[in-house]
Amino acid sequence: MTAYPLHMHTDGLWFKDAQGRTLLLRGVNLGGDSKFPVMPDGSTYRAEGFYDHQQVSFIGRPFPLEEAHSHFARLKAWGLQVVRFIVTWEALEHAGAGLYDDDYLNYLHALLEVAHQYNLRVIIDPHQDVWSRWTGGDGAPGWTLEAVGMDLTQLHVTGAAITHQEHGDPFPRMIWPTNFYKYAAATMFTLFWASEDFAPRTLIEGESAQSFLQRHYLTAFRRLAETLADLPNVIGYDTFNEPIRGYIELRDLTRDEPFGDVPLGLGVAPSAFQGMLMASGHPQRVRRYEVRPWGIQLAGWVIQNEGEARLWRDGYECVWKANGVWTDEGNNPRVLRPEHFGVLDHTIVDFETRYLKPFFQRYIDTIRQIKPKTMIFIEGVPNTEHPTWDAADSENIAYAGHWYDNLTLFLKYFNKQINIDLALDRFQLVIGAGNVQAMYVRQLSERKAAAHERMGGIPVIIGEFGVPFDMNDKRAYKTGDFTPQINALDMYYSAMEEHLLSCLLWNYTASNTNARGDGWNGEDLSIYSRDQHTNPEDIYSGGRGLAAIIRPYPIATAGEPQFLHFERKTRVFTYTYRPDRTLDAPTVIFVPKLHYPQSYTVEGNVGVSFAPITAEQELHITLQPEFDGDTVTITITPN
Repeated sequence: MTAYPLHMHTDGLWFKDAQGRTLLLRGVNLGGDSKFPVMPDGSTYRAEGFYDHQQVSFIGRPFPLEEAHSHFARLKAWGLQVVRFIVTWEALEHAGAGLYDDDYLNYLHALLEVAHQYNLRVIIDPHQDVWSRWTGGDGAPGWTLEAVGMDLTQLHVTGAAITHQEHGDPFPRMIWPTNFYKYAAATMFTLFWASEDFAPRTLIEGESAQSFLQRHYLTAFRRLAETLADLPNVIGYDTFNEPIRGYIELRDLTRDEPFGDVPLGLGVAPSAFQGMLMASGHPQRVRRYEVRPWGIQLAGWVIQNEGEARLWRDGYECVWKANGVWTDEGNNPRVLRPEHFGVLDHTIVDFETRYLKPFFQRYIDTIRQIKPKTMIFIEGVPNTEHPTWDAADSENIAYAGHWYDNLTLFLKYFNKQINIDLALDRFQLVIGAGNVQAMYVRQLSERKAAAHERMGGIPVIIGEFGVPFDMNDKRAYKTGDFTPQINALDMYYSAMEEHLLSCLLWNYTASNTNARGDGWNGEDLSIYSRDQHTNPEDIYSGGRGLAAIIRPYPIATAGEPQFLHFERKTRVFTYTYRPDRTLDAPTVIFVPKLHYPQSYTVEGNVGVSFAPITAEQELHITLQPEFDGDTVTITITPN
């Protein structure tokens, strides 16, 4: 069996196994449909039962227990040996504050026991996107919004959120992230991180909203950690998926434009103050943006909440009005504190330092009360700076930020010859396949460097990356030709390999179909689909883009990796590492049958021996006494 625990190398740059070998973690997020319940079916295109949020069940996500062996065997055979396992706060505590779904917890334990049988390492991911299903994403239970007075049925009509369930089909592609700058998600995140500073009058059951919400989040995932504590393959916990600031750091509440962590407005885009007014029943003339050939542009204006609906249940009002941020006294709405969220005690607010990092520390302390040495994975606000972290406080902490080819993700179109560099607000046109590849490499270099410089030199794993398989108007589903997706993934993996990065694909969705994708907000990034699974006897059947995904790589290196490259078209694999002869364990290379179906030839240094382990698709490398080099270089070519 695998020696599961992960450790940091003393220089902080690498993951290590119990034998001291350097690990390159390669795997997948499981699964895309774990964001919504099984009963009733919470696929976002279904509106039925959407507001009955307490009577739900997530048992069966990411797949029923009886299907576990087939799916885990598939992942193992594909060389995806690490699973970032999606669990939402809602799945654990949907029935009400402090009411946990023990049947679901028991199901998770049974499921991950099966993963243990396939030697799959598991990282638990407390997943959320834009707060909750009722604010256009997933994560927090519905009762969290009700606890501060919101009426879930009024979120859409007041412009406080855009949801697939209320908007209907066709749901605009990648519109869901605009909930970052809509009222409901922005309010809930601000309360979660910092109500004690920005909304001290807002209490839940006599407790500050910040304390109440964080306490329940932490307790829910502590309960999960307790349930899974005996499973050796659960090797770590993520902290909070893609955290966003809400209104925090907003310097001027009167700005009449979108705000927040989405780089560009899209669709109906209210300003912060407009969102507050609409939630309180004041119609607003709001900007509307569209994707044009030359970019996202202002397309006009719309009147939103013409019916003067109110988001608030009886006895409640806008929390920001209640906390003196604005007033509509005399039917004259106006901002009273334009810098309320950006300046505190005459000091400019720093979200990452003042709010995000202390929460991470509370989470780490909570989980490590159950599993003292477990690896903790942290990430910052997407596309922005990350928290600083002292090396002395970084033991067994890793950076797990995400990376996407944003143009391809948003437009669902890939052209390897042309792209736009959107990282760090550059917005530069990039022409030529070589330059596009160099852009990917540069963006990943910046992610890696930021983690090493700002976070104590901790190990790095790219927690999410992927490609939309429904690109080009779902052409691949009609032709069976996934070449654009394969080309994109090959370029992404090559960029990861240039930096020797561990990485986890988004995602594997067992319920995926060509018609509805992953079942969530029109996304279709799953590397597996029921509609491509036509031959139960073929371990590759159901897979998408496998020619790029399944590729040789060093699973465990008895030494330090130096160079890694796989040329997909020729199937030539080259790997160089600096050996550590004090380690009594082989270097292990994954050599997939997909690319080497018959046999392969291995070339390497004098004094290096090779032992193929065919059943495991592995090549074991050991050093003989006559080896006297500083580095080992091996090349694998197909026969």
